[in-house]
Amino acid sequence: MTTAARRAGLARVAADAEAQLATAAPELVDGYRAALPAAADLVGRRLLGALFRENVVPVRKGPGRQHAFDRFEFDAADTDDPADLLLALSAAHPGRRPLDAADGLAAEVTDATVNLAVAYARRATIDAHLRSRAAVAGATDLLGAIAGSAPDEHVQVLEQLATDGHNLHPCGRTRLGWQVPDLLWHDLETDGTRVDFVAVRQDLLLGDDIGALLGQAYPDLPPMPPGYVLLPVHAWQLAAVVRGRYADLLRDGFIRPLDVSLPARPTTALRTLLLPPDADGHHRYLKLSLDILVSSTRRSISVASTRNGPAVSAVLERLLAEEERVLLLPEVAGAAVPVETGRDRDLAAIARTGLDGRLRDGEVPVPAAALPSRSPVSGQTILAELVDRYAATTGRSDRAQAALAFFDEYARLVLPPLLRLVTRYGVALEAHLQNSVPTFVAGVPHRIALRDFAGMRLSRPRLAAAGVELALWPDSAIATDDETVLLSKVGYTAFQAHLGEVVVRLVESHGLDEAAAWRRVRAVVDEVYAAGPAGGADHAFFTAPTMPHKALVRMRLAAAAAPRAGGDLYVPVDNPLHGA
Repeated sequence: MTTAARRAGLARVAADAEAQLATAAPELVDGYRAALPAAADLVGRRLLGALFRENVVPVRKGPGRQHAFDRFEFDAADTDDPADLLLALSAAHPGRRPLDAADGLAAEVTDATVNLAVAYARRATIDAHLRSRAAVAGATDLLGAIAGSAPDEHVQVLEQLATDGHNLHPCGRTRLGWQVPDLLWHDLETDGTRVDFVAVRQDLLLGDDIGALLGQAYPDLPPMPPGYVLLPVHAWQLAAVVRGRYADLLRDGFIRPLDVSLPARPTTALRTLLLPPDADGHHRYLKLSLDILVSSTRRSISVASTRNGPAVSAVLERLLAEEERVLLLPEVAGAAVPVETGRDRDLAAIARTGLDGRLRDGEVPVPAAALPSRSPVSGQTILAELVDRYAATTGRSDRAQAALAFFDEYARLVLPPLLRLVTRYGVALEAHLQNSVPTFVAGVPHRIALRDFAGMRLSRPRLAAAGVELALWPDSAIATDDETVLLSKVGYTAFQAHLGEVVVRLVESHGLDEAAAWRRVRAVVDEVYAAGPAGGADHAFFTAPTMPHKALVRMRLAAAAAPRAGGDLYVPVDNPLHGA
């Protein structure tokens, strides 16, 4: 495909989306048109950053800022079509792998650009609503505007502002498989989507009776006839996937769609939905198969995830019992309908506990994915608002010093339990922004809630040495005997994707001294290992000259290649902790 053809392709995709908007939500058309250049610029800048960081091919740095872990924030993409950046590189380096798959990734970044423009258009209404709430409350920041909400509702409101998607991935808003009406009904900016239900013949179900669990929480759900169990299904998945892929089972009555549903709200994970308050007034979550491509992965759910989630949650609660500053959102039940290969991931569900009733007075949860998001109340990032609260609480008037002190406390909240867990037991949690919900008291980091354990890594040798028994589903992707795979999971998610993002945003908003910030992180790492557990090799890994970086774009470009490192691809990047 030539660059000119690709540009015409983007024009067609954008025009088609506009035509769909004109029918489904005409009030968004003007905002969508206005947002397209900004969306293309963001996707393009993230693509350039990833290409540079992952050294796919030589990428010339333009104006921008250099940060730790070879991260470069470009000031502008200098293109109206992010896909052109890929295809220009492909044309300049013919036959060079992994650029053989550039056309496929070009389609993904085009989809991300159009979807992001739709999301930006929808943000205008969300922002106006939140500004109205702030005016009524007399609040000067976003947390003040939404104070008093139930904890899980509070988290969902903030998650809805994570419009840009994954902080390092150019395909953070990719939704291949959805059209514009699907975005309007089910994407992050929607007021609410829906959980539908099917009755499944009992002998087809593998796992827990999630329907019985939900029936206790939501008494209006119907009882099942003998021999059947109730199973939740994402509304889009039932209509677009299950009715076609399971037509034979539907025809023969093995699966029966029911005329019953629950309202729900999407989270940043998209396939994980927040349910309304149950009979006890508490919220809970459902993670449901959603067979569309989001960022790097099709979001259906493996049988292994449904079986491992509850078992891993129970073990984690024991291992973290002495970590007073850690909250888990455990996965309490999981089930799937593994009819046959090719139809074993589409009807799967996992039930997760929420935060309601578990926080203390004055403790405010903030999903880490929302920290870089722009507050419609103050115009700052939500992270900057938190640092300003912290400065007022601690009496620090110098913005840069307040940011450094805040970051030091934040790093001391996030890192120690993760490092102790991986070194003592061989459990590497995937503590990136989306899976982390820190809490704050008057802006001071207080506790951290961790969720979603499907992407973690578990070292079988370390678990065995620690005497931890955990029966995993056969051939589970989360199990590894490779020490590098294990430690890379923590190094990428916690140090680079999570703390790295906090540093970059505080440099922008408060003039944070970046080198000083990473010296604080090095001090935390040194202190953890000085106090125990004994982990000289782990300490050396986290403070080595380079650290493995998850190569998000390389993984998409090499999607057809044999997987390595537990399904992930890594490249080395300079480590700011070395010599700090």
